[in-house]
Amino acid sequence: MNFEKSTDKDLKPTGHFFNVEIPDDDILTQCMHCGLCLPVCPTYNLTGIERSSPRGRIRLIKEYAAGRLSLSKTFIDEMYFCLDCQACVSVCPAGVKYGQLVEAARAQIYSSKKEAGFWIKKFFFRSVFTSFKRLKLLARLIRFYQKRLEPFFTKIGLFRIIPKQLVRMQELAPRISEYFFDETVPEKIASESKPSYRVGMLSGCLMNIMFAEINQDTIEVLQYNDCEIITPKNQVCCGSLAAHNGDFEIAKKLARQNIDTFDALHLDAIVINSAGCSAFMKEYAQLFLSDKEYYQKAARISAITKDVNEFLMDINFKKPAKPLPCKVTYHDACHLLHTQKISQPPRELIRSIPGVEYVELEEASWCCGSAGIYNLTRYEDSMKILERKIKNILKTEADILLTANPGCMGQIAYGLKKVNAKMQVMHPITLLNQAYKNSNTENKYHKEDNT
Repeated sequence: MNFEKSTDKDLKPTGHFFNVEIPDDDILTQCMHCGLCLPVCPTYNLTGIERSSPRGRIRLIKEYAAGRLSLSKTFIDEMYFCLDCQACVSVCPAGVKYGQLVEAARAQIYSSKKEAGFWIKKFFFRSVFTSFKRLKLLARLIRFYQKRLEPFFTKIGLFRIIPKQLVRMQELAPRISEYFFDETVPEKIASESKPSYRVGMLSGCLMNIMFAEINQDTIEVLQYNDCEIITPKNQVCCGSLAAHNGDFEIAKKLARQNIDTFDALHLDAIVINSAGCSAFMKEYAQLFLSDKEYYQKAARISAITKDVNEFLMDINFKKPAKPLPCKVTYHDACHLLHTQKISQPPRELIRSIPGVEYVELEEASWCCGSAGIYNLTRYEDSMKILERKIKNILKTEADILLTANPGCMGQIAYGLKKVNAKMQVMHPITLLNQAYKNSNTENKYHKEDNT
C-alpha cells in the first residue's frame, strides 16, 4: 500500500501487529459487510452510527490505507471509541481479524503523536510499566494516599470541590494490596506431593500490586494440584497494555525479556490468572512472526501459555470435598472468551465446588466497559456499558460475581458500589481456594527458596 498518498506527510508506517502493516489488503477485503457484528458491538449499540461499528471502522481503515483519509480527529476518536472487546470476531462468518486491524491502526496513530494524552501514555508505558521498581514505587505512594490521605480528604469534604475526573480516577482505581506478590513469593515453590507438572507463573504488573491475594490463591491452588511453581524474579509486564494502546516497540521489548526468561526454564506450562495477559502471551508467536531470532522461542512460549481455568481443566484438577454454600454467577472477560475462546472451563470449575448454586448471567459475554484504561479515558461511554451489565448481574440475586480479569473485577465492583449492592466480586481461583481450605483445614503449603 502506498502511504505517500496520505495527507499526513510526516507519518511513517511503523505500526505492526501479527506481522501486518496497516493496511493489509487480504485482511481488509475479508469483511463481507453482512452486519452480523452490529448486534454484538457495544459502541454501535450506544450510538447506532455505522462508523462506530466494526465494519464501519474497517471502512475507515481501508480509506486511510488507500490514502483517501488522513489521521483525522474522527478517525482517531473511532479507533479509541472501540473497546477492542472482539465480540465481533466471535460472530464473524468471514473470520475477519478485526483486533489486528484496530490495534495496528492505533499503532499508526501512536506513531503520529496526534492522540490526546499521548505524552502521558508514553510516560507510563515507557517509564513506569517497563520497571517493576518504578511501578512499585508509584504503588506505594498510591497506597499511602489511599490509607492516610483519602480518609482525611473525605472527612473535610475536599472531594466535593475538586474536578469530577480526579474523583472518578480514585474511585475506579483498585486498592493497592497490603503486600506486593513478587516480594513475598520465592522463585521455586514445591508441590504438596511429588510434582506432576513444572509450571511458570506470571506475576503480572497490576496483579502484582493490586491483586496480590489472587496471585497467592493461584499459587496455593497450583501447589495443591501437584505443581512445582517457578515465579522468575526477572520477568516483566507482558506488554499487553502498551500494545493495545499502539506502542508496539515497548510491547515487543517487554515480550522479548519474558520470552528469554520463561523459555530457559523448560516448563510444562505458563499459568496466568489475568485474561488480558494470557491472551497477549498466546499471541507472542504472531507478534514475532517476521523475527528470525525470536519467532521459534516466541512460538514455544505461546504454545505453553495457559489461562489458569484452562490449565486446571486440562490436568483434571482435584475437586473440593466439602460444600461451600453460596450462590454465584459468572461474567465472561472479553479477552478470555473472544480472544482465547475459553468459555466452559471456568464454568465447569465453578460447578465442581460442592454447595455452590450457579446462576447463568444474562448477556454474560457482553463487555463490562473496563477495556484497560477505557473507563478512565471514556468514562461516560464506559458507564453506559457498565449500567447494562450491572442490571443483568442484579437479576441473578447472587452472593458472588465471578470473573477472571482484574479490569473486569474493578469495573464491576465499582458498578455494584454505585447501586449499593452488597454482592462480592471474586476471581474463580479465589473461590476454588476457599473451597480447598474449607475441605482441608490443616493443609499447609510448603515453599522452597532454592531454584
